[in-house]
Amino acid sequence: MSLEKPWFTYVVQCRDGSFYVGVSNAVHERVRRHNDGTGAKFTAGRRPVELVYAEEHPDQRSAMSREAEIKKWRRERKKRLIEDFRPPLT
Repeated sequence: MSLEKPWFTYVVQCRDGSFYVGVSNAVHERVRRHNDGTGAKFTAGRRPVELVYAEEHPDQRSAMSREAEIKKWRRERKKRLIEDFRPPLT
């Protein structure tokens, strides 16, 4: 059993409808930072953002690999991923 925090690949939707894909081991804190303007240049001018997708990974490397994969996708494929997303019950 690992004591390390899991990493997440996440997608936020910006006010203008664009998507931002990122990684974090504290997703809700990261979204808060996006919304206060300190998260990323891309989202700073597109606030507020809303978390629309997140998936857990065992480590940063696998989360970043998935991030790179999703970033290559066209918008329609990202939308399908988000539509199929069902948040875990926690």
